[in-house]
Amino acid sequence: MISVAASGLALAACATTPSASSTSTEGAAAASSVGLRDLTPQEKSAIIDAIAPSLRNPAAAKYRWAKFPAVVSEESVNYCATVDAQSPFAAYSGHQAYIIEAKVQGGRVASAVLGLIAGGKDFSLVTQMCAKYGLDPNKAT
Repeated sequence: MISVAASGLALAACATTPSASSTSTEGAAAASSVGLRDLTPQEKSAIIDAIAPSLRNPAAAKYRWAKFPAVVSEESVNYCATVDAQSPFAAYSGHQAYIIEAKVQGGRVASAVLGLIAGGKDFSLVTQMCAKYGLDPNKAT
């Protein structure tokens, strides 16, 4: 539980600041007005690389992907989705939500850093963190 909270705080420190553009709520609204797109296989790979070290058996993980903004004007954005996987912590195994900070180059995800991943009763902690950025991991398909 302490590591989950520490991860959440670390991600909060990495979040885009309002001075870089608009507030996160406005940024999410702007992204949705511009449109959303599916991630490319290369972008998914970058996100998987960030999440895999937090899983017990990453090769068996089943990812569900949320849409990504079609136009990104910032160097990094937050992204939330879910994965069905074994966690090193038994209580978190199964359906887990995650939030990552995606580094963007040329409008595409080039790399990612995991901010928070949790399942079980702590799934809601991740969804609450995602909601602060106008994101919903439950929309992942």
